[in-house]
Amino acid sequence: MRVGLFVTCMVDLMRPDIGFAALRLLEAAGCTVYVPERQTCCGQPGYNSGDHEAGTALARKLADEFVDCDYIVAPSGSCAGMVRTHHPKLFDDQGAEGRRIRAMAEKTYELTDFLVRIAEVKSVPGRYDGKVTYHDSCSGLRELGVRDQPRRLLAMVPGLELVEMRDATVCCGFGGTFSIKLGPISTRMSDNKVRNAQSTGAGALVAGDLGCLLNMEGRLSRIGDKRTRVWHVAEILAGMADPAH
Repeated sequence: MRVGLFVTCMVDLMRPDIGFAALRLLEAAGCTVYVPERQTCCGQPGYNSGDHEAGTALARKLADEFVDCDYIVAPSGSCAGMVRTHHPKLFDDQGAEGRRIRAMAEKTYELTDFLVRIAEVKSVPGRYDGKVTYHDSCSGLRELGVRDQPRRLLAMVPGLELVEMRDATVCCGFGGTFSIKLGPISTRMSDNKVRNAQSTGAGALVAGDLGCLLNMEGRLSRIGDKRTRVWHVAEILAGMADPAH
């Protein structure tokens, strides 16, 4: 199957290794992967701030870039949720174009959801010798139902032990512009999240959305935690995460 990898703008700018990890996983699953060079943003930041015009333009751009793909996969529940859940709302009354956007939405998946439910992988390339704890990102969990999928994949990783933290499904405090508009509340939520992660004794905090990861990593740094590593689940599954670094 031909799979379009939607890298996401944040991964491209901040942690491109996550994109390469997703590519490795999709190829290991037997997919022919296409990565449009001119892809940019799903439009979520503007959409959440009320700029629906920008969201509409970026939805059209995305549909054009991935038109020949059987599936579109993103290493982000947030971006995949934007495409699946919100892009169609922007084109409710627009005939053929609305149908085109809905077709794009229906073939878009978050990475772990795709690997489990569509590719039906039975193994992953990675190995990780250590304990990790997993944070469920809000959009993936609540918009796409992504919860068991990353855990099923992590269970395939030799050497890895998953230790569940308290309130794993509670928001980390990022929420895109929420963390900017309501900084003190966001900080308190981040403190609660990283303390729950620390209490597990795991050496790494893992999630499926880079926004959450950067938020939690920043909070860990600010409270002086130099021990807890922060990894995207794709990096763990693809064997691109070193417990010692």
